[in-house]
Amino acid sequence: MSKPLIGVLAVQGAFIEHEHILSALGAEVVELRQAADVTNDLDGIVLPGGESSVQGKLVRELGMFEPLRALINQDVPVLATCAGMILLASEVTQGIGSGANSSTGNATDNSSFDAEPAANDPAAPPYFATIPMSVKRNAYGRQLGSFATAGNFGDFENVQMTFIRGPYVESVGDDVQVLATVNDNIVAVRYKNQLAMSFHPELNSDTRIHEMFLSFVN
Repeated sequence: MSKPLIGVLAVQGAFIEHEHILSALGAEVVELRQAADVTNDLDGIVLPGGESSVQGKLVRELGMFEPLRALINQDVPVLATCAGMILLASEVTQGIGSGANSSTGNATDNSSFDAEPAANDPAAPPYFATIPMSVKRNAYGRQLGSFATAGNFGDFENVQMTFIRGPYVESVGDDVQVLATVNDNIVAVRYKNQLAMSFHPELNSDTRIHEMFLSFVN
């Protein structure tokens, strides 16, 4: 049986860790850096953490936006983490610690921590809008809002969850399955073949979420 071909968005953010896990699980990985990389041969797509406004702008400027959205709408499986969750949301609101609410500092690390772009900016949300849900960006604030915990993820118990100034889901539409909550906030969902979460499973040794994603591919 041939290896599944997984395209990992690699324009910005924490994509290398996803590549290492997927390769170890037997997948073939290709980095998506330009329009030519997005083909119908892809069996799955990974949208990593990072800065959602930067990623949203770059996928448009590099000609990847429409072909990626077309594949997602054709039910090609997607694994989206942190900023990737924001890219999939049909509605995005602004949390604390950035944009008009920010007084000091800047964001240069691999987290979903970005200022609110103007409505006519190509970086402005919504982006792919393939999951009917509202997501709050920067919901946990600045670096002190980063934390780690463990909890249930669907049928999986004791899943390690590392949050790096991430978003959470404020509301979901019909047929969106809630997979995980933390402090009564929705932090992971499934919609059709799309898995989206606020945290970074690629930063821990537990590979069950990536295996679940690959099960959709297979």
